[in-house]
Amino acid sequence: MKATRHHSDSSPPELSLASLFWIFFRIACTSFGGFMAMISVVENVVVERKKLLTHQEMLDGISLASMLPGPVAVNVCTYVGYRLRGRTGALVAATAAILPAFVLVVGLSAAYFRWGQIPAVSKLFMGFVPAVTAVIVAAAWNMSRKSLTGVREGTIAIAAFAALLGIGGFYSTIAIILGAGVIGWWLFRHDYGSTSRPDKKQKTTGPQFNANSLLLGTASMVQIPWWSFDTALLMKLFAVFAGMSVMLFGGGYVFIPLIQEIVVTNQQWVTSQEFIDGIALGQITPGPILVSAAFIGLKVAGFAGALVATVAIFAPPALLMVAASGVFDRLQRSGAIQAALRGVRPAVIGMIFAAAVVVGRSAVPVWYSIAIFALATYALLRFRVEAVWVIPAAGFAGWWLY
Repeated sequence: MKATRHHSDSSPPELSLASLFWIFFRIACTSFGGFMAMISVVENVVVERKKLLTHQEMLDGISLASMLPGPVAVNVCTYVGYRLRGRTGALVAATAAILPAFVLVVGLSAAYFRWGQIPAVSKLFMGFVPAVTAVIVAAAWNMSRKSLTGVREGTIAIAAFAALLGIGGFYSTIAIILGAGVIGWWLFRHDYGSTSRPDKKQKTTGPQFNANSLLLGTASMVQIPWWSFDTALLMKLFAVFAGMSVMLFGGGYVFIPLIQEIVVTNQQWVTSQEFIDGIALGQITPGPILVSAAFIGLKVAGFAGALVATVAIFAPPALLMVAASGVFDRLQRSGAIQAALRGVRPAVIGMIFAAAVVVGRSAVPVWYSIAIFALATYALLRFRVEAVWVIPAAGFAGWWLY
C-alpha cells in the first residue's frame, strides 16, 4: 500500500525511486553540523527548491520524529520518503541518508584499528577528548536555555544528571527516561487539553548535536575478522542494537551511557577507550552519530557485523516512524503524550551533561586538557564556531602540547 500525498493539478509529477535516492544521498554527503543541519538541508531541497512537500507537512514530520525513538534526522528522512513514495520510498530515503556515513565509518574504523598506536596520531587524539567534551557541553547548554523554562524542568534535569552519574548502568538509563515521562505527565497534564496540538516552536527542542568531532584516544592494534560470518554472533549483535534503538529518546548523546554499559561492561565487545573513539568516529562523518554502531560491529564480526549493527540501530525506529505516520493526527492531539515529553526533555538534557562527564574523564589530567576544553567551549558558545573547525584545531594543539 503506497501512502503518497495528494497532488493537485499544479503539483510536480511523482518522483522516481532513483531520483529520491539521489536527493537524499547528496543531502547526507553534505549534512555536517548535527541533526538540525541535516533537517534544514532536507527542508531546503524538498520544500523550497523542489516543492515536493509543503512547509506544514515538513513541520508535521519533525514533530512526529521528536516524539519517537531513534535519530530525529533519519526519522524525518523516512517520513519524507513515506509521504512521497510510500513504504518503499521510506526505505530508499532512509538508506540513502545513512549510506555515506556508514561507508566512511567502516573505512575510518579500519584505519583506526590498524594505525591507532602511532605515537604522533596518539598525541593528536589527546587534544580531541577535551574538545569533544566541550561540544557535548555546548549542545546541552544550548538546549537547556530553550527547554529548562521553569523550576520543575530544572529539577528533573538535575535529578537525571545525578542519577545517571551516581548509579549508572543500562537499567538506570531506562528508568530515568520512563520515570521522567511519568513525572512529566503528572506535573504538566493540566497544561495540555486532550485535543491540543503541540507547540510547533517546541518541535526542535530535542538535542541538537554537532556531528563533526574527530577521533580521540589511543587504540590497540587488533585483527578485524573482515569476512567472517558467525550467524549466532550476528543474531546477537542485531538483538542487542535493535533492543537499544527503541529505547533511544532524545538523540545520539543520550545513547552514550546506555550503549557503553551494554557493549563495554556487559558484552565486553570493545574497551572503554575504543568505545569513546567509536563515538568520535560517528561524529567525523556527515549524518547521525548512531552510525558508530558500525565501528563496534566491525570490531566484533567484520564487515557483516558492521552492516548488521547499523541496520539494527536504524531499522526499528524507522519502522515505528512509518507506522506512526498513519496515525499522526491522533498522536499529535494527545495531551498525555505532550505532557510526558515535557518531562522527558529536561531529563534528556541532564543525561547529556552526564555524558559529557563520562567522555571528559578519559582526558589526560593536565592543565593542557582544561585549557583546550575552556577555549573550545568559549568558541562554541560565544562565537558559535562550527565543531568542524574547533575539533581539528584541538587535535593539532594536542599534538604540539602533549
